[in-house]
Amino acid sequence: MISFLIAFVLLVVGYFVYGRFVEHVFRPDYSRKTPALVHPDGVDYVPMKPWRIFLIQFLNIAGVGPICGAIMGAQFGTASFLWIVLGSIFAGAVHDFLGGMISLREDGCSLPEIHGRYLGNATKQFMRGFTILLMVLVGVVFVSTPAGLLMDNFTPDWNVYVWITIIMVYYLIATLLPIDKIIGKVYPVFGFLLIGMAVAIVVAFVMYQPAIPELWDGLENRHPNAAHNPIFPMMFISIACGAISGFHATQSPLMARCMVNERQGRPIFYGAMITEGIVALIWAAAATYFFGPDSPVDTAGKGGPAMVGIIANEWFIPVVAVITVLGVISAAVTSGDTALRSARLIIADFMHMEQRSMKRRLYIAIPLFAVTTLILIFSLADKEGFDVIWRYFAWTNQVLATITLWAITVYLTKNRKGFWYVITLLPALFMTMVTSSFIFVAEKEGFGTLIPREIGYCIGGFITLLALVLYIISYRKISKQ
Repeated sequence: MISFLIAFVLLVVGYFVYGRFVEHVFRPDYSRKTPALVHPDGVDYVPMKPWRIFLIQFLNIAGVGPICGAIMGAQFGTASFLWIVLGSIFAGAVHDFLGGMISLREDGCSLPEIHGRYLGNATKQFMRGFTILLMVLVGVVFVSTPAGLLMDNFTPDWNVYVWITIIMVYYLIATLLPIDKIIGKVYPVFGFLLIGMAVAIVVAFVMYQPAIPELWDGLENRHPNAAHNPIFPMMFISIACGAISGFHATQSPLMARCMVNERQGRPIFYGAMITEGIVALIWAAAATYFFGPDSPVDTAGKGGPAMVGIIANEWFIPVVAVITVLGVISAAVTSGDTALRSARLIIADFMHMEQRSMKRRLYIAIPLFAVTTLILIFSLADKEGFDVIWRYFAWTNQVLATITLWAITVYLTKNRKGFWYVITLLPALFMTMVTSSFIFVAEKEGFGTLIPREIGYCIGGFITLLALVLYIISYRKISKQ
């Protein structure tokens, strides 16, 4: 429990200390007019109150990542605590804040447009398709998970497709309507529900005093299949949204189009990520207990959604258990709809298609939802289909975060004198090593069964070194200019 408390305090201190330092590096201009004030359109560029934007941003980025991802990461032991804290403060929150502020400074542009401006036109074209693919995978994952939880916990006699249909209809409506009509009104309620769920687990810590492992007990790999799941890079891919997530940077432009002052950036972007890190830490701590030898139930082979139900039903009275499950469901739903909304805006940006009229929104939304539905049907048709989709979603998500960190690094190199770019260069190098080595080390998702693990790490290291060399070449060109 002491390690958990220390980690909790470090996350809070990180927001006030390192968050302020990163804000200083960006240099917000409090007198600058934001996109929401320059050209409000009543659909996506809509001025909103800061507290409402924060709750929407928090729910947009949260999803089931800091819950199910943190639970999956907790299988590796207390090393998950370290990555959630260090990753959130020095990588994830920096990534979210600077990505969001660059979008705010550049007329609320979508993420692929940022990639194009700082990594070149070829990168922009590739990232348009890559980001849309990730948004579709998020939509698929965040339809299946809440539908399964709703059926298992509330309507066991229903067919899962009933809930899938209901959720998909809601996603379509939320994607098409102005952002302040549904998302702006419903999300704050869901946000309080998600935060309340995390508080309930902390109360359970105090009441039950579970034997949560301490960092000084050792950082060894405690995964039940440790031989095939090394901490590096598997844990860093599994935790994902609880430490750093490329998906977050796709959501930040949505809120950048609603902010009315650049001073709101740190609490909305950096603060939402730290809050998510706290949620991830709480769930990871609870999961380490239930995965440990003192667990009151058998959790062998249980995945993230199943563990949510186990933790809720073991620690809470029925009413609170229901609220906890609903909190997880709301987290998934509120990320799925904004993911597809982001996809609509990204497509609209590169097609230069205005989005004031409903008809033009439908031109994009109908084929987008058709593709999402086809992938969803495929994933449900095969018993392992959803697991495959989830694993590739997690890896794709981290690849996007890595590329975004490189784009931000080039932005800082161009726009800030000195060596401020190091605050994103180091996380970019680390995440490049994580994502590149994963595909060569992972046995189910990559080439781990074809090549020795040591060779996989070497290939990952070579790719990381190559990325650094390309950056140095770019740095020299920028310096000459």
